[in-house]
Amino acid sequence: MTAVSHADDHVDDVLARRNALILAVAQALGGANATIVFASAALVGHYLLGEDKSLATLPVTAYVLGMASSTIPVQLLSRWIGRRLTFMGGATLGIASGLMAAQAVFDGSFFRLCIATFVAGCYGGFTQAYRFAAADTASDVFRPKAISWVLIGGVAAAFLGPQIVIHTKDWFSPIMFAGSFLAQSCVAVVGVVVLFFLRIPKPHLAAGRSGGRPLTEIIAQSRFIVAVICGVTSYALMSFVMTAAPLAMVACHHSPDDAALGIQWHVLAMFAPSFFTGTLINRYGVEKVTATGLVLLAGCGVIALTGVEVAQFWAALVLLGVGWNFGFIGATTMVTQTYRLEERNKVQATNDFLIFGLQAVASFSSGKILANVGWDAINWAIFPFIVFALGALAWLVLFGQREAA
Repeated sequence: MTAVSHADDHVDDVLARRNALILAVAQALGGANATIVFASAALVGHYLLGEDKSLATLPVTAYVLGMASSTIPVQLLSRWIGRRLTFMGGATLGIASGLMAAQAVFDGSFFRLCIATFVAGCYGGFTQAYRFAAADTASDVFRPKAISWVLIGGVAAAFLGPQIVIHTKDWFSPIMFAGSFLAQSCVAVVGVVVLFFLRIPKPHLAAGRSGGRPLTEIIAQSRFIVAVICGVTSYALMSFVMTAAPLAMVACHHSPDDAALGIQWHVLAMFAPSFFTGTLINRYGVEKVTATGLVLLAGCGVIALTGVEVAQFWAALVLLGVGWNFGFIGATTMVTQTYRLEERNKVQATNDFLIFGLQAVASFSSGKILANVGWDAINWAIFPFIVFALGALAWLVLFGQREAA
């Protein structure tokens, strides 16, 4: 990476800090969109389906597919029209998705619910790009903190989303959760307004370097490969367990409110560590923080296998959230170390497409495994993937070449 002076860092980071704060608020609102879907869509699917409940997590899978499908368009749009207009357009998808989901619930249409959550996932794909946008104007020193600041917005989402579900799910009783999806649209309206204040200049690219290196050259770097492995493992396993957890709690005779609160504590644990994750990365190194996240994901599985009381579900979900935070922020930071400014859009799109595409597989598999084998099988299944990711990270530290972009 090209070095910059401390003076330049200070000037650049005035704008970077402003953008990171705006994006943190937008993350809180966009994160609430995701949390509402995660806390309610699988339960709504369970109620709408007949005897075969194995497809109950399909609305959540549709959400993840929406995220995966929007990763490349969001980066192309960011390059063509800039981050602000791109993100505002993404938030309008959140407005549409909430209205569509509410209508689907009123009509009892499982298929249209899946379409609505797919559109919500497209909004989520735009939201996922906020962390990279925060890095766009940040210095090398501030970059990990900028990413963390944005994800801190998820702390507010952890309270906002589940509380919206709890307080609005009975608005149109006996039709459950229609009010929650309408509220989801209202939150997205506020997101459009907040993103209007974002200021990220388009990069001025040097002549002859508009595209940078070939994508194949960039993704062949050992650092990029290991970063993607860790990012996929962190995100896919988090989705795999989290998607099944509300259904497992209800199946174990806990209430839907207990399930929603479990998701609240989980999302809080996902984002609260962001207050210090960037500092930990700067102090101890990105590899150590990422490895710690993977170990905590394993701890989630251990606790979940000890029993099915509310406290055990919640404790497992908290560890799942913290592990995701360390693993995902660490992996994201590693990705930002592999590309140049003019290469950022195509590399970020590739990274997110791989992560969210495989996350979709994980969330869909989660419902099938839960219905056919049970909650314990969900938790046993995570360990081989964690061992593989830790092995890849250890290889990078011991033998991998740290290519400079």
